[in-house]
Amino acid sequence: MQSIFGALAGIINNHPKSVALTAAVIMVFALFGASMVEMATGTETYIDITTPEGSLVYQYENTYGSDMIFLMIEGENLYDPQVLEYLGTITADFSNEQHVTSVLSIADVVKGRTGGTIPGSAAEIQAIVDEQPSLLSTGGQSGMMTLMMVGLEPAVSMDVQSAVLQNLKAIIDITPAPPGVTVTVSGSAAFADEMEQEMGTSTGMLIGLALLLMVVAMGFLFGNVRYRFLPVGIVVMGVILSFGVMGWSGTPLSMVVMAAFPVMIGIGIDYAIQFQTRFDEEVRKGSIADAVTTTITQSGPAVVIALGATCLGFVALITAPFPMVVDFGVICIIGVSCCYLSALVLIPTFGTLVQYRPLESREVRSKGKKSGPGMMERYDMALGSVAGKIARNPVPILLLLGCVAVLGIPLDSEVIISTDEADMVPPDMPALVSMSKLGDVIGSTSSLPLIVRSNDVLAPDVLQWMAGFGDYATAQNDEITGATSIATLLTAANGGTLPKSKIAIQEALALLPEDTRNSYLNGGTEAVIQFSMTDIGMSEAEGVVSKLTSDLAWMEPPAGVSAVFTGSIVMFTDMMTDITAAKTGMNVLGFVLITAFLILVYRRAAAITPMIPIIMIIGWNTVIMYVIDLQYNILTATLGAMSIGIASEYTILIMERFDEERERGCGCTEAIQTAIQRIGTAITISGLTTVFGFSALMLSEFPILSNFGLVTVLTVGFSLIGAILVMPAVLSVTCRYADHHAVKEPAVSGP
Repeated sequence: MQSIFGALAGIINNHPKSVALTAAVIMVFALFGASMVEMATGTETYIDITTPEGSLVYQYENTYGSDMIFLMIEGENLYDPQVLEYLGTITADFSNEQHVTSVLSIADVVKGRTGGTIPGSAAEIQAIVDEQPSLLSTGGQSGMMTLMMVGLEPAVSMDVQSAVLQNLKAIIDITPAPPGVTVTVSGSAAFADEMEQEMGTSTGMLIGLALLLMVVAMGFLFGNVRYRFLPVGIVVMGVILSFGVMGWSGTPLSMVVMAAFPVMIGIGIDYAIQFQTRFDEEVRKGSIADAVTTTITQSGPAVVIALGATCLGFVALITAPFPMVVDFGVICIIGVSCCYLSALVLIPTFGTLVQYRPLESREVRSKGKKSGPGMMERYDMALGSVAGKIARNPVPILLLLGCVAVLGIPLDSEVIISTDEADMVPPDMPALVSMSKLGDVIGSTSSLPLIVRSNDVLAPDVLQWMAGFGDYATAQNDEITGATSIATLLTAANGGTLPKSKIAIQEALALLPEDTRNSYLNGGTEAVIQFSMTDIGMSEAEGVVSKLTSDLAWMEPPAGVSAVFTGSIVMFTDMMTDITAAKTGMNVLGFVLITAFLILVYRRAAAITPMIPIIMIIGWNTVIMYVIDLQYNILTATLGAMSIGIASEYTILIMERFDEERERGCGCTEAIQTAIQRIGTAITISGLTTVFGFSALMLSEFPILSNFGLVTVLTVGFSLIGAILVMPAVLSVTCRYADHHAVKEPAVSGP
């Protein structure tokens, strides 16, 4: 490894301009790749479609999941003939749009009763509506609200949905509405489109805020070196490289992946600080060339070990069952690696090109006047004093903080798990507000589908079972408001009774419009029962799905027929169980990977000591989440693995310095005190700047990101506590144990 770092130092010393030019070319390619990054929302970001459950959800959405766009029309009197004329006009224009399969409004209901004409008075229109209640006339007798439903082709891409939405909005804008009438576009397609736009805006805002906070942090905390804002520029390079890799590799930007950028900025700034601090220190001792060589060959390997441990924490995220979490882990690994490489190469190169000169020391600036130690020097001494006291008496601090961590074991199951997508997005997002209003009007904007498969789903006994189970489930579950299937459609087409013979079934089937038939029937071997539900949260929905599954086991389908619940509700309720299992699995894997890594690198059992404070940190995280009433979601479930990755850097660096002091002949207490005093300030500055980077997440309008930002800020704070308070105690115990056995061994082996 040293030969690689030595060769890099030689190249930078001999060809700094060529290195800078190469870096500039790479940045250009990265910028081009960044322009190819695409947004991702929807099912494929939540569930792996290669699994049986995921493939069923994906197949259902592609076969039956025609995304419906709802238009909420509000006004003082929607039964006014002028309003129905307006609805008829935009209905005709909507119908001409590509990928639109159907358009239905109250105007169509009225025309269906009058032979295609609109009555001349509001009273006549209201009389027709009162005689034929319809979902489209949701305003009741007042006539103040109605709906228009626009059906899209199944399985159209998000780009197509977005294009259709923009065209519909354009038609609404250019078609004059009657006075007092407003039209609001809603539905899942509109929600996904607006969320995608919000994600693009939010990502830029988060990166900008994180960098701004970095500038503030550097201004206050890094004033002892020249070019104090250089680490911010290095991190910008790392972010650009990360975006470039995303674009070239086709990795999409999802709601969770947005959080990766403040994470990489927070961690990347730490690497830049470490390299610039070491470079500044070495320049004070000798030439710039020697500083380049020492910085790269000494700090390079040390920081790459910390980088490896951090990346292994993120590797654990790749095992998550959620694609967006997998992408988050991958981008975090790529991001922190790009930041490390940028800092390793660009800081020495920059120092060489500008002929770096360190700032004058405080003593020189005071022109020989006697002055006391500065703030950071006093902080160093305070850390050393505290570390010395802990090293001399380590047990109390281990017991106290260890007991707090143990509390996290029983409290973990008490932390609420949330998978409701509405809780993850900005609460004031117009599409979410309109979706909520739509849910109040129609009861719910989603349904629970049951896929039924058989050699012949149109067989009389299969149809009889579908109709019977739909009625039974509706009667037994208050949250189910109705069940619609090919059986209920055939019943309606056959005058209110379900056809009994195959001939009668085919005759009734021929009466159904093709679009309607295809929404509930896929050939002759598959059909779907759509259970409409009241507007309930995911916790309640989980209970409904469980109850319906029990009902299905009790009222089994005929022989040779299978029935499985699927759809978004099942996907999100299953995620609640998956999150519990995933966070435990990711934590365990993170521990195993980093422990094995440390033993492999240091080749001694004592190398696992940095993991002991990390175990406590995970326990503290659970306690604080319970105390401040935070919830586990698809992103905060990664907190344990992230804590392992982030905290390991600080504890490893302290162990490295402790080992260095021991090699110089220092005793346990002295080595611990010196290690903490020498690098405690650097770790504190790194930790605080990392906090500044993660703080940007707290300002996000997405609750899933702001909550994650809060817990990661607390995690970094706990990591500092673990490194500065717990690590000295752990090193003291292990060092005393090693010294005790080192004394006994000669006595045992002697004559």
